[in-house]
Order: sequence, then C-alpha cells, then structure tokens
Amino acid sequence: MTETINNLARFVLANPIYGYILMLVCLVGGIHGISNIGRLEDPNFPVKMAYIITAYPGASAEEVEQEVTDRIEDALQALPQVEHIISKSVPGRSEVKVHLYEEYGRDEVPQIFDEMRRRIREAEQRLPPGASTPLVEDDFGDIYGILYALSAPDYANAEVHDMAKQVTNRLKRVPGVGKVNTRSLPQEVVHIEVAPARLTRLGFAVADLAQGLQMENQVADAGSTLVDSRRLRITQPPVINSVDALADMKFGAAGSTEILRLGDVASIRRGSAEVPREIIRRNGEPVIIIAVSVTPGQNVVAVGEAVDATMSSIMLDMPIGVNLEPVYLQHEVVEEAVSSFMQNLIISVLTVMAALMLFMGWRAGAVVGTALLLTVLGTVGIMNQLGIELQRISLGALMIAMGMLVDNAIVIAEGMVMGVRRGLAPDEAAVKAVHRTQFPLLGATIIGILAFAPISLSDDNTGHFLVSLFQVVAISLLLSWLLAITQVPLMGRYLLKPGAATPDEQLYAAWYFRLYRVIISFGLRRAWLTCLVLVGITAASLYSVQFVKTRFFPSNNTPIFYVDYFMQEGTDITATASDLAPIEKQILTMTGMESVTSFVGQGSPRFTAIMQPEQPNPAYARLLVRVDDVTQMAERMKAVQDLLTVERPDAQFQITRAEFTMGSSSKIEMRYSGPDSQVLRQLAEEALAVYLQKDLIDRKTDWRPQSLQLVPVFNEANARLAGISRNDVAQSLAYHTQGVNIGLLRDGDKLIPIVARAPDADRADLKGLKDRQVWSQTQRQYIPITQVVKEFKLEATNSTIYRRNRVRTITAQGNQPEGHNANQFFQRVRGDVEAIALPPGYTMEWGGEYESNKMANAALAQSMPLAFGIMIFITILMFGALRQPLVIWMTVPMLSSGVVMGLLATDLPLTFPSLLGVLSLTGMLIKNSIVLVDEIDKCLAEGQASLGTIMQASISRLRPVMLAAITTVFGMSPLLTDAFFREMAVCIMSGLMFATLLTLIAAPVFYRLLLGKRVSAAGA
Repeated sequence: MTETINNLARFVLANPIYGYILMLVCLVGGIHGISNIGRLEDPNFPVKMAYIITAYPGASAEEVEQEVTDRIEDALQALPQVEHIISKSVPGRSEVKVHLYEEYGRDEVPQIFDEMRRRIREAEQRLPPGASTPLVEDDFGDIYGILYALSAPDYANAEVHDMAKQVTNRLKRVPGVGKVNTRSLPQEVVHIEVAPARLTRLGFAVADLAQGLQMENQVADAGSTLVDSRRLRITQPPVINSVDALADMKFGAAGSTEILRLGDVASIRRGSAEVPREIIRRNGEPVIIIAVSVTPGQNVVAVGEAVDATMSSIMLDMPIGVNLEPVYLQHEVVEEAVSSFMQNLIISVLTVMAALMLFMGWRAGAVVGTALLLTVLGTVGIMNQLGIELQRISLGALMIAMGMLVDNAIVIAEGMVMGVRRGLAPDEAAVKAVHRTQFPLLGATIIGILAFAPISLSDDNTGHFLVSLFQVVAISLLLSWLLAITQVPLMGRYLLKPGAATPDEQLYAAWYFRLYRVIISFGLRRAWLTCLVLVGITAASLYSVQFVKTRFFPSNNTPIFYVDYFMQEGTDITATASDLAPIEKQILTMTGMESVTSFVGQGSPRFTAIMQPEQPNPAYARLLVRVDDVTQMAERMKAVQDLLTVERPDAQFQITRAEFTMGSSSKIEMRYSGPDSQVLRQLAEEALAVYLQKDLIDRKTDWRPQSLQLVPVFNEANARLAGISRNDVAQSLAYHTQGVNIGLLRDGDKLIPIVARAPDADRADLKGLKDRQVWSQTQRQYIPITQVVKEFKLEATNSTIYRRNRVRTITAQGNQPEGHNANQFFQRVRGDVEAIALPPGYTMEWGGEYESNKMANAALAQSMPLAFGIMIFITILMFGALRQPLVIWMTVPMLSSGVVMGLLATDLPLTFPSLLGVLSLTGMLIKNSIVLVDEIDKCLAEGQASLGTIMQASISRLRPVMLAAITTVFGMSPLLTDAFFREMAVCIMSGLMFATLLTLIAAPVFYRLLLGKRVSAAGA
C-alpha cells in the first residue's frame, strides 16, 4: 500500500483502467450535476432572528412600551441564546426583534424558537387587558423570490378575492413551491351608519347593536336527535350572510315594545375599508402582489419555470381585463447567472489552455487543459451529491479556483515535458515527476485550502453567507491534485512524444529564461541589496494601505434600486399613497426607467436573502424602480434624487442600491442609550448637526419626529356620577371617527368586518367632537360628552420608541455623498460626534457599517490564528526544518504590493469579500513558494551548495510558477464584471501577479541569506 502511494503514477500507468474510471466519473458526474444541481440566487443561510408582534389598541407608544414591550423583553432576556433584543413601540402595537448568537447552527434555531414561544406564552399572562395574543414570526428567513402583480381594475372586491384565491390554490400545487403569500388584497367592510341624533332619539347604544348582532350571527351547537338508529345533527345556518339580511335584522328600542328594522334607521353598505393596511401599485395602477417561495433544497430555476407555466395556464382561465405581470423572477436571475458562468467557464478554460499552449506547447497545454475541464466537471458533480447549490458564492468560488486548479497539473506536466526532452520515455518521465512533487503539491494544496478556512470557521452571518466559497475551493483543489497525479500521466503517455535528448543548456534557452537568469544572478550576488529593495517595496505598499478606500460589502448588479419615502409621522396611509402617485408617474417618464412598484404602509416582500423589509408604518412607502441598464444605475438614482428634492422638500427619503448585506441602509450610525426620551433626542440632534457640517446626506433618526395626538381630558368625578367609564368615552369617540367593529358578516369563505360609525358629515367635523353624546349604561341614556371630558388637548408625542437590550436607544443616521467612501466620511465625523458630552447614565455606541465591519473582522480574526497556525505547521512538517518555512513565509507580506497597486489604480474599495481574497491570495502565494523552495532544497541536496545550484533550481521552476500565476489571472478575469467579486478579483489578479514576480526573486535570495557562508558563489 505504501509503495502504491509513493508510486501512484506507476500504479495508474500499469493499471490505466482506474485512471479512466476516475476521468469517466468526473465527466459523467459533472454533466449529470450541471443538469440536476440546485440553483439559487444567494446562499440559503439561517436568519437567526424573530419578531414578536403584539397589538394593544388605543395605547400610546409609552403605554405600549411600559405595559407590553417591557414584559415581552423580560421573558426573552432569560433565554441564554439571545444576543440582543431590539424593540419598537408605536401607538397600538409592540414589535420586538430577537437576535440569536451566531454560533447556533441551522438545526438548533427551530428548537430555540420553540423555547422562545413557551416563554412568550408565559409572559402573555402578565399582559394588560386589551392586549392581543403575541404573534411570533420566526419565518423571517423565507425568501419570496417570485413576485407577480395581479390587477383587475373593473372587478368588485369579492371577485378579486376569488381570483387571488384561485391563483394561490393552483400555485400551491406546483411541485417545489413552499409558500404563497398575497399582499394588498382589497379589504372589504360592511359599514352601518346611524346619525348620532337618531341614536339619541331612539335611546339605542352601539353596544346593544353589537350584542344583538352577535346573538343573531353566532354559530351555535343546536344539538342532535336520535331518529331510528341514526344520530341526526341539528344545524342552524347563519342568518346574516348578506347586506340585505343585515338590513332585515330586527331590534327593539330601549324602554319600548316597538320592534325596528335595522335598514330603516341605518345606512348599510358593503365596500372597501377606509384605512387599508397597505396599498401596492405597479406603474401607477393598484395591484395585488402574489409572492411565491421555493422549498429549500429545490432547483429554483426548475420550480420558477413551472410557476411561470402555471401562471400562463391560469391567465387562460381569467376573465377579460385581468392582467398578471412579473415583478421579480428569481429563477431568471439565477438562470442568467448560471448561463453567464458557463460562458465564463468556457472562456476561462480556453484562455488558460491558450496560455499553456503558448508557453508549454500544444501537447502539454491539451493535457493540462483537459485536467482543468475534468476538475470543474467533477467538482460540480460532487457539489450536486453534497447538496451545495449553484449560487452567487459557489459560482464565484469556481471562478476563483479556476486558475488554481491547473497549478498541480502544470507542475506534473512541466516535469514530464522536461523529462521527455531529456530523453526519458513518457511513462518514466511521469513516474519521476509525480514521485518528486506529489507530496509537496499535496501539502501546498492543503495550505491553499486552509487559506479559505477562516471563512468556514466564522460563525457569523457573513461566514454562513460565504461558507460555500471554502467548500467549493476545498473540493476542487483536492480533486485537481488527484487528477494531476493520475490523469496527467495517462494523457501525457499519448500526447508527449519522446525524441532525441536535448542538452540541459538548451532546455532553458527561451527569452524569458534568459531574462530571469540575468535578474536572479544579480539578486543572488547582491543578496543584501536585493533584500533591502524588496523590503522597501513592501514597506511602501503597507504605508499606502491608508489611501485605499474601504467598504463592508459591495453593491450588487440587480437592475433595481429602492426609494424609502417617509412622510410626517401620523400621516394617513391614503395620504401617503396620494402624495407618491404623481412622483411615480414622473419617474416612469424618465429615461431608462422600466417600471415602478410602490409598497405603501409596509416594506416589500423579502425577495432576496439579503433584504430586510420595513415593518408596517402608514407614513412609509418603498418604491422598487427597475432600470434598463445597470451600468447607468448611478445616473438614474441621481435623477430620482433631484426630482424628489424639488417636488417633495418636506418629505424624508433615501435612495439606495441593493447590497450583499442585511445591514442598515444607513452607513454611518451613532446610537445613544438612556432613560429620558427628550435627552436622547437632543443628543441625536447634536450628532445630526455634526453630520450636516461634514456634508453627510440622508440625515435622520430612527425615532422619527414626534406626531400630534388629540387627548380628551377625562373628568373622573362627573363620569362616576353619570355612570360613564373611560371605555364608554373611547367607544363614543371611535364611533364618531373611524368606527367601531361590532361583528362579522359571513359570505362563503370570507369573514367581512361589520363597522358601525357616524355618517361622513358627522365624522369629518372635528370641532363637533365636543357636541357628541356618550352612552351611560347605568342610566340607559346619552350624556353630553362635555360633562365627562374637561377639554380636548392637542399634544406632540413620541410615535416611535426604540429600545436596545431594554434601554431606550435612539440612532442618528447618515450616509456619505454618492460616489464617496463611507469609511472616509466616518473618520471625518467620528471625532466630533464622540466629543459630544453625555449626561450621567447615558452611553453612545457606533453602529452602521463600522459595527458590521468590526463584527465580521472580529469573527474572522478568531478563526485566522488557527488556520494560519495549521498552515505554518504543515509547512514545517513538509520540510522537517525551519529554514525553508521561514523563507516561504517571509514572502507573504509582499502580496500587499500588488493588492494596493491594483486597488489604487482601479479606485475600488477594499471590501470584506476582497479581504477574503487577500487571505486566499496568501494560500496561492505560499503554494507557489513551496514549489520553488522545494526544488531549490532538492537540488542543493543532490548537488553542490552553490549560487549556481540555487539559480538553476529557480530557473527550472520559473515556468510552472509563472504559468500558475498567469492562469489564475486569466481564470479570474471574467469576475471583473461581477459586482460582488470585482474587488476580490482585482486583489487576487494584481496581488498574485506582482507578488509572484517578487517571490521569484525573494525566495532564492532569502534562501541564500539564510544559508550564509555555507553556499559558494560558484555558477552565479
């Protein structure tokens, strides 16, 4: 067994069937994998957060905070898995967002959420009367990647409901569809309007009407009777199942035997809700959004195509005038990405093969190129078996690995070529080349893989998002090593033809060998001077790092940008929608705008993994603007910015482009925490003033400005005498404003609220509130409201209260101007903001991109020492000494030279993905250095310890090392057009090329310096 491992090439050449089987498995497995592998837009990573939403109708934001939010937070804080809690209290509703520690995996999260539900159920017992049952939303990670807009402008609400239900039911039957969600369905309401004067004259209370309606319309068990041997169930169909039935309802006036018909004293009509929960329009027309999610693990492209086919079939059955239009189709995005990858793959393979043939000849180039193709196909086949989908990160990983995959094959092929040219038979040359390099190449391959290990070992969201990068690189590099020592000898046996032996001096006679001989000869003879020059170049590069822009994550290349639009807090949702309507029309008339979809009152569905939708807010709207050319995105966004600045100077808006992160849309954030809301607002205003001085844009606080509320001052003494409670006053005011929900009307499968309210004329007269009557249940008569309410006061109050870990927290938010770097502006404002004096008991903390970058780097820093420690250990283990590993690791800082030059030349920022590229670049550089140093080491062991030996060993490895770098650059070049990997590609391409040139000089020079006087000057 040991003999077979040590002579694996000899075994494969003697038993070629095993090598052919391996090649066939890679070929067939790759073709099968490409056809069947799952496809996604972004990696499916766990979202470790949940929302707990509790309604508390009628309560102010402060009451919600103190009576509901605080109790929910108290229950959640006892969970040890909770990292932090962020709550939002608004009038009538509590929203608590729970973030779990990143260390918990996908399988552990559901169990944690179950425990969280149990705690919430216990906390529910301590909630005040009137608070609803808390709703726990832990499906925040669901991605509705297929969005359709359904419009039926000439149809009744009930008909639209039936159409939407028909579409939903049919889509749920499509294999692979997970959930189907409908948004903005028209809300139907039955309004019962009775003039206040008539109610007073009849002596009839709205509560009596609600009680009578409930008795008439409640589903009740009428029992059963025995008929012969059968039990016959007695049923009572609901009486009130239409507006006519409701109008025929009879009730008696108080203190009288007269029976009245409801339709004779009230106006009853069925229509749309006056205040809808949300309003969605597409290109200015009201629509219903049908959102479809795909079951995890399914092929998004296949499921999406099935959904499209079903939608086309549904449209054939729809009546005339109904339109179904796609808003976002994730499967098309994925299909385009995969098609683009396949094109880039073909281009990369061809360019790499062309480069290899140019420098090694067509025979060796064909051998190595075939190894590359088999490695890629085999990797896709293994990914399919392991359940690793083709998505943005795994596709990028294949492209990153593209150039690295030929490194092993190049070294083996180069050894075979040189062996054949020296007169050896192809089989003998293959055995010698593999035996000489297989274990150094294996060690170098493992080190190259470990350079990506910090990504896999990171437990944060960034690590989960990027984990497939490590997985794919590990699979492909290990497979490339296996094929290099099996497939390359087999193909080389047939393609590399033996000939007459070539003298050693002619083997390296090409111009690039001669040029390198001159440079390395000078470097070895002037070792200390060369060392100082190399150190100077590296030091200058490290100094220049401060001039490189930084950014957490890049923007993506989806041709959609977002407009987040905020009106004054307290604005009615219909007013927000009306205010936006002309803006939508103007945007559509601009050059390059394809469509505008507006979501008023709530954020859009989460159609990508990196989106974080806004929670309900009537004063909020989000526009999804699709452009025709993603390269012109900045110009299109600037045009909309100018339009809103001129047309809506009183509104607050922010225009953003989708990014590969779930962080806040504000890059610069300062959080102030403390007990008093006024103090917090003052601190935030001081921070915003600094933002203004430093030219930041999108300045705002997450608390938003205070809103106005009308407060009736209750006269407790008079109310007790009159037998009137605060709830009676609230019911009266509600009846004379938005109405009181008194029951449900059953229409088939629809339950339609019945709302009693005053006629429009009475509800529109705000001044007339003081003339209203309040029903006294004890006296059975109406009392003027002025007897129990002293006055109506108009007050400004907080409409939003945020808390972080149970402490009130306000965030001052801002962004850098368009086209500028966020980190530079952060450094500009940091000192002045931190200089703001804090009262005792108040704290400040930076959030935004600074915090996200800090957390991601901290997680990376935790795993880097282990990964790099293993890399160093393997290097020492390979050579059994310290000199060679020291030489190899001394070259690593030189990669900064090319990275800095590349980023400064292209004016691109150093993003978190590009930082990962620098780490992977470390592995590539070490791998090349190992190949070079290992050859020097073996040549010195076999011959004289002289400069000539070092130089000759370096020359013999020039072509493999340079080809490894060149093919990596060619393999990475298609990623220059990818928004996510562009900065990473520049770092790797420029860093590897420049660092390789320096390493070809530095490694021999450092080796020579460490040998000292033990090496002679002969041959240099």
